Formats: sequence, structure tokens, C-alpha cells
Amino acid sequence: MQRSKLIKLIAAAAIAAPILLTGCGDKKSSSELKVGATAGPHAENVQKAAEVAKAQGLNVKLVEFTDYVTPNKSLDEGALDVVVYQHEPFLNNFNKQQKTKLKKIGDAVVQPMGFYSKNIHDVKDIPEGATFAIPNDPSNEGRALLLIENAGLIKIKDGVGGNATVADIVSNPKKLKFKELEAAQLPRSLSDVDIATIPMNYVISSGLSPKKDGFFFESKDAPFALIIIASRENNANDPRVQQFVKAFQSEPVKQFIIEKFQGSVLPAWQ
Repeated sequence: MQRSKLIKLIAAAAIAAPILLTGCGDKKSSSELKVGATAGPHAENVQKAAEVAKAQGLNVKLVEFTDYVTPNKSLDEGALDVVVYQHEPFLNNFNKQQKTKLKKIGDAVVQPMGFYSKNIHDVKDIPEGATFAIPNDPSNEGRALLLIENAGLIKIKDGVGGNATVADIVSNPKKLKFKELEAAQLPRSLSDVDIATIPMNYVISSGLSPKKDGFFFESKDAPFALIIIASRENNANDPRVQQFVKAFQSEPVKQFIIEKFQGSVLPAWQ
């Protein structure tokens, strides 16, 4: 009888042990902060911030993306805790279109969009009928068109601003053509178009040089040039999230950005 009871106790302990171990694993996993970023400079900056955070006791896992929509969707669904890759107008438009509640929690870097070409190096040399490749996501399309307007090449309908689409062009004296592509595809499009308006993160990740291949840029204080750190409204005050923001906006990350990108990307919290 006693032998039977002893066997039952050992069996019960054997079942409980993996349950306890699993529980410990879940607790460790929940303490890990998942941060999404697009491949290239944003991912590199987050990785550096993760190193700073780790030294402070916070484990950060970088999750890389190659498009602009999936990171915000993953953040909204709870698969991510923070994202670093977009400007605030893009975030606001995403919230409006997707009925989400994502919010800015800090400034990250400044990355101006510019004109890039294999053969053209000055606005005055853009020929009649030239083809521009522009991003096809809503806010970056408007951003590109505003840049083209600032170059004196087109006129956009009054009042549309950063929400502009090709349909909002009211004057196009050079009869320019426009090819709308995913932002990640823009560097590769240079073989097929005359000029591409490319966000800086994809310029750098593709190996293009702003100095050699670019020739007309947004001003560094343009709202579209400022990349932000974002979270959900319901986790913005999470101590881990706030700790990550401080790690990102630290002196080691600042020096990394300055030395790594040589002026193409600048710390926004200086």
C-alpha cells in the first residue's frame, strides 16, 4: 500500500516538473521586448539600442521587415511591442485607415527622401517625358509628390498636402510619367526609370550613395523626414517600452548613427 502511494507521488512530481519549467519559460519570454524595424538603417539602429538595453537588464529582440504595413499590423495585434521605421504622418494615416490606436512615443532619426538616378544629377537636366518611380504607400506617395513639386516640376491641387496622389497633379509642364512601386523596390527600379524618389533607409540598404547617386532632397526639418518610435496606446507607459526609448536615445546609439551613416542619417533627439 505504501509502495503504491510512493509511486503515485513520484508520478505526480514528474508531471508537475515540466509544468513548472514551462511556466518559468513563459515568464522569461514575456520579459523580452520585441521591436520591429525595416531592414537597413532602422534595423541597425535598433540592434545597437538593443545592446545598450541589454547592458541595463532589458532583453530586446529585433524583428526585421521589408514592407511598411506589416510592422504596424504586428504591433497592433500584439506580436510586437514597439516599431521604429516610419514618420508620424504615415502612422496617423495607418491609424485612420486601419482603425488602430498606435502612438508616437519618441523621436528616432532624421532621414530625408531624395531624387536618385543613374544618369541625371541636377533638376535642370530632367528631360521632358521623364519617368519617376515613387512609393505606392499613401503617405510616402504624397511625400514624393510634394518633393517633386518643391523641385518646380509639377503642381499639386491645393489643400491635399501629404495625402496627394498622382490624380491630384494639376500641372505637369514636362509631361512627366509616374510609376508607383513598393518602397523596397525603388532602388532596383533605377534601371527602368529616369529618377526614383527613395526613402533614405532603402537608399542605404541597397548600397546607393546620397552624395553620388542623389541630387535633390527634403529639408532635414521636414515632418516626413523625422522617423519616430511607436507603440500601442495601451503599452506606451510599460516600463520596458520606456526603457527601450531611453536606450535608443542614448549617447552610444547617437555616436553609432553619426559614425555609421556619415550624415545620411542623423539622431533626431540631439
